[in-house]
Amino acid sequence: QVQLVESGGGLVQPGGSLRLSCAASGTIFSIYPMGWYRQVPGKQRELVATITSVLITNYADSVKGRFTISRDNLKKTVSLQMNSLKPEDTAVYYCNSKQAGINYWGQGTQVTVSS
Repeated sequence: QVQLVESGGGLVQPGGSLRLSCAASGTIFSIYPMGWYRQVPGKQRELVATITSVLITNYADSVKGRFTISRDNLKKTVSLQMNSLKPEDTAVYYCNSKQAGINYWGQGTQVTVSS
C-alpha cells in the first residue's frame, strides 16, 4: 500500500528557514500529484502547496513567495522549502497524495516558529 513519511520539522526563529521532505513508497509516484497541508488545533487542515507530475505548482496565498514545493521522481520524494518563516506558520505539516480517488496522508511533522 501507499506510505508517506515526513521529516525535517523542528523549531526555528521568525525569519528563518526550514526544509521538509516526504518519502513515498508503494506507489509509482511519478504520475501522481503531491501536496503539503498543515493543521493547527481548532482549525481545519489547509492546503499549503501542490505539484503535479509535470511540475505545475500551486500555493496558498499566505505562503506565496516564501515557500517552494519540489519533487524528485527518482528518489520518490517531495520537499517543501520554507523561507521567511512567521509564527503563524506554526502547525503540523502533512504530506498528501490522491490516487484512484483515495487520499493518502503521512503521519505529520511539527513546525514551530518562535523566538
